[in-house]
Amino acid sequence: MKAQDTITIDLTGKTAMADAMVVTSGTSNRHVGAVADRVVRGLEAAGVPRVRVEGMRNCDWVLIDAGDVIIHVFRPEVRAFYNLEKMWAGTARSRQPS
Repeated sequence: MKAQDTITIDLTGKTAMADAMVVTSGTSNRHVGAVADRVVRGLEAAGVPRVRVEGMRNCDWVLIDAGDVIIHVFRPEVRAFYNLEKMWAGTARSRQPS
């Protein structure tokens, strides 16, 4: 789906909410929605139970809660505003090819 600037943030030992956080961007609301939809369908196909999704109505920022992994799909301006990478700066991160 050509998501952009994808990073994985290791949350192990930092919080009980998840083990990892994935942050990525889409180029528009439509692209954010398409990326999020593809991720949700992939998680469901992989048998991940109870995937929860918020933000699909506007697609500025879609949050996908897959239990041990939290996925955030942003429009670039929204991602810059919330700057989750800075909030979790004390954790190890790895950039993934887009």
